[in-house]
Amino acid sequence: MLKGKVALITGAAKGIGRAIAEKFAKEGANLVINYRTSQDNLKELEEKLMGYGSEVLLVQGDVKNYGDAENIVKAAIEKFGKIDILVNNAGITRDNLLMRMSLEDFDEVLDVNLKGAFNVIKAGLPFLIKQKSGRIINISSVIGIIGNAGQANYAASKAGLIGLTKSVAKEIASRNITVNAIAPGYIVTDMTGKLPEKIKEKMMELIPLKRLGNPEDVANLAAFLASDMASYITGQVINVDGGMVM
Repeated sequence: MLKGKVALITGAAKGIGRAIAEKFAKEGANLVINYRTSQDNLKELEEKLMGYGSEVLLVQGDVKNYGDAENIVKAAIEKFGKIDILVNNAGITRDNLLMRMSLEDFDEVLDVNLKGAFNVIKAGLPFLIKQKSGRIINISSVIGIIGNAGQANYAASKAGLIGLTKSVAKEIASRNITVNAIAPGYIVTDMTGKLPEKIKEKMMELIPLKRLGNPEDVANLAAFLASDMASYITGQVINVDGGMVM
């Protein structure tokens, strides 16, 4: 489905980003894997992706810094000569009630989750426009749609990502570049794994399918949106949430 394509995935060392990388590799894409800090699993991840037949480039960089975003894109172009797919997955949380939330925690979440996506899109767009094709996929969240107590910064960043998706989609549709957002619900990751059991039980009550999602559920949609099968879909926000938000 993605044979011969080059995909750049930010924050791809673990969780949803890793699942997307593995799915894309299985579908035949070559991969540029961005990570912010060095992690023990990177060599293992690289070997696993290469085992599917993919060429893999690991690139360290903090997407909240535009210079880093430029360097990540340049490294991809130098290695593969093109980028076909940009997946803006890098994200963090710094949860707290608004009254207790520090200015630094608000800024940090917005800088990584929203400005990081802006930086990567801005850095990569000249190459996509030149080749007159491309897919941009932004990983938002249902929290950006419905909000959540204690997550004002996270919700604002993910809601902003939806607005960014729709605006950029309108700007570049004539260049045969699609831009879509995926809004996961509660997905089994390191982040949700730390939640107390009582909170997980409350989550289940909100989900008609009565289970948390898996990173692979998000990855499957990302692979579809990145493929030629989704060539007439742009500016959309698609929930992967077990029916939580209808």
